[in-house]
Amino acid sequence: MAVATLALHCHCLLFSSSSSNKSITRLRTWLPNETPTLSSLQRSHFSLISCSSSTSPPSPEVSTPTAESSVNLGLSLFSKGRVKDALVQFDTALTLDPSPMEAQAALYNKACCHAYRGEGKKAAECLRTALRDYNLKFGTILNDPDLASFRALPEFKELQEEARLGGEDVGYGFRRDLKLISEVQAPFRGVRRFFYVAFTAAAGISLFFTIPRLFLAIKGGDDAPNIWATVGNAAINFGGIIILVALFFWDNKKEEEQLAQISRDETLSRLPLRLSTNRVVELVQLRDTVRPVILAGKKESVSLAIQRAERFRTELLKRGILLVPVVWGEGRAPKIEKKGFGLPPKAAASLPSIGEDFEKLAQSVVSKSKLKAEIRFKAEVVSPAEWERWIKDQQKSEGVTPGENVYIILRLDGRVRRSGKGMPDWQQIVKELPPTEALLSKLER
Repeated sequence: MAVATLALHCHCLLFSSSSSNKSITRLRTWLPNETPTLSSLQRSHFSLISCSSSTSPPSPEVSTPTAESSVNLGLSLFSKGRVKDALVQFDTALTLDPSPMEAQAALYNKACCHAYRGEGKKAAECLRTALRDYNLKFGTILNDPDLASFRALPEFKELQEEARLGGEDVGYGFRRDLKLISEVQAPFRGVRRFFYVAFTAAAGISLFFTIPRLFLAIKGGDDAPNIWATVGNAAINFGGIIILVALFFWDNKKEEEQLAQISRDETLSRLPLRLSTNRVVELVQLRDTVRPVILAGKKESVSLAIQRAERFRTELLKRGILLVPVVWGEGRAPKIEKKGFGLPPKAAASLPSIGEDFEKLAQSVVSKSKLKAEIRFKAEVVSPAEWERWIKDQQKSEGVTPGENVYIILRLDGRVRRSGKGMPDWQQIVKELPPTEALLSKLER
């Protein structure tokens, strides 16, 4: 569980891997209804060490509880599997006049406990409060393995949509990061808007001076301006204002659609896959390594598409193709997974995503090389209901009837390259996509 607090007297936060009994239990389950077992959990150790002259770390068991000690005690209880007691301590911390950082820590760690118990709504409310009132960064929610199961729930999607829209200041930083990505993808939008506003203002000023001349022209007289020329000038200015305002609003609409697509891409990147080695990873970990091809439809159609792909297996592997079959209806009766989500701390720290640590998160080479050795021709989806939900949202955005057979080809950077109805033409894909080592593929990363 990530510790999001600072000690009161010059404390510093240290992170180290550990297998001791004091280590913090990491959440592994991906299925909302599954009860995780402590024996199979990854462990990470967080400790708070005081800068005072005392050589021993502060004990969470203190006679007079404070918000800080309650949070630390809650973390200690969680590490022992006493999640219910840990929740009590985090609730206690919120009643002890906590500082903003302590309140953020209590709420965030409380959300991790609720996610561990499969309580999506309660986890979402804690995170919503932390985002709105205590400046929690949305990138933390995106990258913390302890919230992996929460990111597979509908409540996460609702929270993410709120953050994208910036409602009630929830996830302001998230929307800001989305807009930065949008500006990179459409670099001249700001310039266009400037000219829209400038030309609209110029046309408005010209129309302001033209209207009195129009009245004089209508009134007539020796000194009256030519009525047809004046009417023409007024019509040009008025028409220009209407067109420029319409273009401005059209550009705004396109930006919102682009932000929604970027948000969907981010949601897609958090969906889980099981590799051929039985390891479960989030799709974001495969960026720059493979081009996933999502095959969604009826079982017969998907199976036939996979059989046809086998004929071009060698060429498709050269192009980094990874088949991701999604059969409609499989998500309605989820299977109980014996092995849950196990993401080691180093792999979690290497997930490239939007947020304040994007550059740092994108720099892992070792974890990518290890993953590359595990990737084969086909992967299995975990939490198929969430995959179906994302695909149907994508279909709606492209005007396709949800539930039809579709394929979606992703780029090496994780964005949607193109999609289509039915199943793909593998021969055409071989011609279209360059090998992963080619220059064009490097430009796609």
